[in-house]
Amino acid sequence: MPFDPHLAELMRAALARRCGIVEKRMFGGLCWMLDGNMLCGLVGGRFMFRAGPAQEAEALTRPGASPMDFTGRPMRGYVWVEADAAEDDGLAAWIDLATCFVATLPVKGPKGLARGRR
Repeated sequence: MPFDPHLAELMRAALARRCGIVEKRMFGGLCWMLDGNMLCGLVGGRFMFRAGPAQEAEALTRPGASPMDFTGRPMRGYVWVEADAAEDDGLAAWIDLATCFVATLPVKGPKGLARGRR
Protein backbone atom coordinates (compact mmCIF):
# COMPACT_ATOMS: atom_id res chain seq x y z
CA MET A 1 0.00 0.00 0.00
CA PRO A 2 1.56 3.33 -1.01
CA PHE A 3 1.98 6.04 1.60
CA ASP A 4 0.18 9.37 1.62
CA PRO A 5 2.61 12.07 0.36
CA HIS A 6 0.88 14.78 2.44
CA LEU A 7 1.39 12.77 5.63
CA ALA A 8 5.03 12.17 4.66
CA GLU A 9 5.55 15.93 4.40
CA LEU A 10 3.94 16.46 7.81
CA MET A 11 6.30 13.91 9.35
CA ARG A 12 9.34 15.40 7.58
CA ALA A 13 8.44 18.85 8.89
CA ALA A 14 7.93 17.53 12.43
CA LEU A 15 11.34 15.78 12.34
CA ALA A 16 13.25 18.51 10.50
CA ARG A 17 15.03 20.01 13.51
CA ARG A 18 15.92 16.75 15.21
CA CYS A 19 19.45 15.36 14.99
CA GLY A 20 20.33 11.81 13.97
CA ILE A 21 17.20 11.23 11.82
CA VAL A 22 17.42 9.32 8.52
CA GLU A 23 14.48 8.56 6.22
CA LYS A 24 14.24 5.12 4.57
CA ARG A 25 11.74 3.32 2.38
CA MET A 26 10.59 0.17 4.21
CA PHE A 27 7.52 -2.07 4.36
CA GLY A 28 6.01 -0.36 1.30
CA GLY A 29 6.05 2.93 3.17
CA LEU A 30 8.52 5.26 4.84
CA CYS A 31 10.41 4.87 8.10
CA TRP A 32 12.46 7.37 10.03
CA MET A 33 15.42 6.10 11.98
CA LEU A 34 17.06 7.74 15.00
CA ASP A 35 20.75 6.81 15.24
CA GLY A 36 20.05 3.67 13.19
CA ASN A 37 17.00 2.51 15.18
CA MET A 38 13.44 2.65 13.85
CA LEU A 39 11.59 5.60 15.42
CA CYS A 40 8.43 6.05 13.40
CA GLY A 41 6.94 5.42 10.00
CA LEU A 42 4.13 5.87 7.55
CA VAL A 43 2.29 3.10 5.71
CA GLY A 44 -0.80 3.90 3.69
CA GLY A 45 -2.72 6.58 5.52
CA ARG A 46 -1.55 5.95 9.06
CA PHE A 47 1.51 6.51 11.17
CA MET A 48 3.57 3.97 13.10
CA PHE A 49 5.47 4.84 16.28
CA ARG A 50 7.91 2.77 18.31
CA ALA A 51 6.71 3.34 21.84
CA GLY A 52 8.69 0.48 23.41
CA PRO A 53 7.30 -2.34 25.53
CA ALA A 54 7.08 -0.32 28.77
CA GLN A 55 5.13 2.55 27.15
CA GLU A 56 2.95 0.45 24.84
CA ALA A 57 -0.06 0.15 27.16
CA GLU A 58 -0.12 3.90 27.79
CA ALA A 59 0.33 4.61 24.07
CA LEU A 60 -2.64 2.40 23.22
CA THR A 61 -4.92 4.51 25.46
CA ARG A 62 -4.30 7.57 23.26
CA PRO A 63 -6.89 8.51 20.62
CA GLY A 64 -6.41 6.80 17.25
CA ALA A 65 -3.87 4.23 18.50
CA SER A 66 -4.02 0.48 17.90
CA PRO A 67 -1.55 -2.41 18.10
CA MET A 68 0.75 -2.67 15.09
CA ASP A 69 0.29 -5.91 13.19
CA PHE A 70 2.00 -6.90 9.93
CA THR A 71 2.03 -10.68 10.18
CA GLY A 72 -1.12 -11.59 12.11
CA ARG A 73 0.59 -11.00 15.46
CA PRO A 74 0.97 -7.60 17.13
CA MET A 75 4.54 -6.27 17.17
CA ARG A 76 5.31 -5.55 20.81
CA GLY A 77 6.27 -1.94 21.47
CA TYR A 78 4.94 -0.58 18.16
CA VAL A 79 1.59 1.17 17.58
CA TRP A 80 -0.42 2.35 14.61
CA VAL A 81 -1.88 5.83 14.89
CA GLU A 82 -4.63 7.08 12.60
CA ALA A 83 -3.51 10.19 10.74
CA ASP A 84 -6.25 12.49 12.02
CA ALA A 85 -5.29 11.65 15.63
CA ALA A 86 -1.63 12.57 15.06
CA GLU A 87 -1.82 15.75 13.02
CA ASP A 88 -0.87 19.19 14.30
CA ASP A 89 0.45 19.12 17.90
CA GLY A 90 -0.41 15.42 18.23
CA LEU A 91 2.36 14.43 15.83
CA ALA A 92 5.04 16.08 17.99
CA ALA A 93 3.69 14.32 21.09
CA TRP A 94 3.88 10.92 19.36
CA ILE A 95 7.41 11.63 18.15
CA ASP A 96 8.43 12.62 21.68
CA LEU A 97 6.97 9.37 23.07
CA ALA A 98 8.88 7.28 20.51
CA THR A 99 12.08 9.26 21.06
CA CYS A 100 11.94 8.56 24.81
CA PHE A 101 12.24 4.84 24.05
CA VAL A 102 14.50 4.83 21.00
CA ALA A 103 17.02 7.17 22.65
CA THR A 104 17.70 4.40 25.21
CA LEU A 105 18.83 1.96 22.49
CA PRO A 106 22.45 1.52 21.37
CA VAL A 107 23.44 3.53 18.31
CA LYS A 108 23.56 1.32 15.21
CA GLY A 109 26.15 1.56 12.48
CA PRO A 110 25.42 1.55 8.75
CA LYS A 111 24.73 -2.20 8.64
CA GLY A 112 22.51 -2.18 11.72
CA LEU A 113 25.28 -3.23 14.10
CA ALA A 114 25.22 -1.74 17.58
CA ARG A 115 28.10 0.62 18.29
CA GLY A 116 27.58 1.10 22.01
CA ARG A 117 25.62 3.58 24.03
CA ARG A 118 25.56 7.31 23.47
